[in-house]
Formats: sequence, structure tokens, C-alpha cells
Amino acid sequence: MRIALIAHDKEKPEMIGLTVKYKDCLENQELYATGTTGKLVSQATGLNIKCLKSGPLGGDQQIGSMIADNDLDLVIFLRDPLTAQPHEPDVTALLRLCDVTKTPLATNISSAEIMLNALRNNTIDPRK
Repeated sequence: MRIALIAHDKEKPEMIGLTVKYKDCLENQELYATGTTGKLVSQATGLNIKCLKSGPLGGDQQIGSMIADNDLDLVIFLRDPLTAQPHEPDVTALLRLCDVTKTPLATNISSAEIMLNALRNNTIDPRK
């Protein structure tokens, strides 16, 4: 399964904790991430992650393009809803693309855990 990992700055520690907890599930997946998130997760877990650009520098748009091209099966985007993001239009476009393409999207730790537990238990396969 092709999974994108994105986390706003204040959510990066939660993304690291999530990926450590679900490393056994994620190590057999094809992982993509925005730059800083991917680097931090890879350092903490040893997972093989294709790192794209940082979100504000176009990484969100790169992931959006992958969603539009049906090149991703699941997106985990731990957002910080209380901090204004300078690239908010890119974030909104990415969320919209997930809705339009019916790509499963987790935007908080609880929904991410539900999706990863389903993946771990082979009760989800969102591939189109």
C-alpha cells in the first residue's frame, strides 16, 4: 500500500510516536512523506521513506499530485488546527483532492490509529 505521511511542526512528535508504534505495519508499505516529517520519522524508526519537499516548499502539492494521479492509497496528515499555516491553500487543496478521489485521509492521531489498526488486521484495503 502507498501511504503518505505529513505532519505540521507541532504534530511531528505525535507522527514519530505513531510510526514507532505501528512500525511493524508500516515497514511493508511504500511510504512517502513531506521532507522534514520523512527525515524525522526515518531517523526514529529506520523505515524506508521517499522524502519529498517540505510542505511549505511544495511537498503538499507533490503529494496532492500523487493523489490526483491515483498514486497513493492512504494519507495520514496530522494537522495543527490551532496554528495558521502560510501554505494553507495547499493544505486545503490536498484535503479536497482526498475527498474528490475518495482517498482515505486521517487528520488526527485517533483516525490515524483506526486506519493503521485496520491495515494491521487486514480489514482495510483502500486501493481503487
